[in-house]
Amino acid sequence: MNRLWQGRFLLAMTVMTVPLVLPYVALTQESESARPADRPIVKASALYMIELNSGRVLLEKNATRRLPPASLTKIMTALLALESAPLQEVVKIDGRAVVHHSSYGFRAGEEFLLRDLLTAVLVASANDACEAVAWHIGGGDKRFVALMNERVGKLGLKNTHFANPCGFDAPGHYSTAADLAKLTAQALQQPFFSMMVRTLVRDISTVDGTRKMSLHNTNELLVDPEINGVKTGYTSKAGRCLIASMFKDGHRFLLVGLNLKDQWEQAARLLRYGQTVMQGAAS
Repeated sequence: MNRLWQGRFLLAMTVMTVPLVLPYVALTQESESARPADRPIVKASALYMIELNSGRVLLEKNATRRLPPASLTKIMTALLALESAPLQEVVKIDGRAVVHHSSYGFRAGEEFLLRDLLTAVLVASANDACEAVAWHIGGGDKRFVALMNERVGKLGLKNTHFANPCGFDAPGHYSTAADLAKLTAQALQQPFFSMMVRTLVRDISTVDGTRKMSLHNTNELLVDPEINGVKTGYTSKAGRCLIASMFKDGHRFLLVGLNLKDQWEQAARLLRYGQTVMQGAAS
């Protein structure tokens, strides 16, 4: 091959090769490599979405990465309480339980039914109610945390460890999106838990009726009647965290997002994507 034709051949090969390379580079920069065209980009440090009835995993990103779970921790606190004591049990709030700020202002010495304190934990994410439950069930903060981690082991949550009942950032306090999905699936089997996490507003009062308060759910997705839970969370280290549940066409979708961007819009969009996937599988 003379030099003129050799040059033309090399130029043609270069032109043919460039379009094949550039789209791949753009794809890997935009999102996860080899992402299917119809799969949405996940804007979160970690995410896990599953259809609970079938166990089918619909989306995952860094699902086993250990991250701070913020107030998603309270799911374990509520589960332990529900497994340990009757809802009608009277709880006297220990003064050591009200050291954390809460807009509801629970006070030392006040008495509430355990049911109402758990309502404050699950609906309003009240830290002082959460601490009061932990002190009541565990007989102390550290003892309750030990019970939490014992339950972690029984559930087989291999990448989870708790350092406090409420989800404050702390060394050794971490979980994963996959572990939190497993924990939530267990908690949802408790009728009271399942009812409270889909409740928008609930009134509670002290046992003697001298003080009443109205609790408002922190989960803005609940305005959609098909969304039925579960829990929000936030700390400066954890970012916005969310566990969302949707029941649609006989399917139960559960989404866990850690450090989730645009949490309400993105979670709703990802849940609808899960619905589309299951519809496609059935057709």
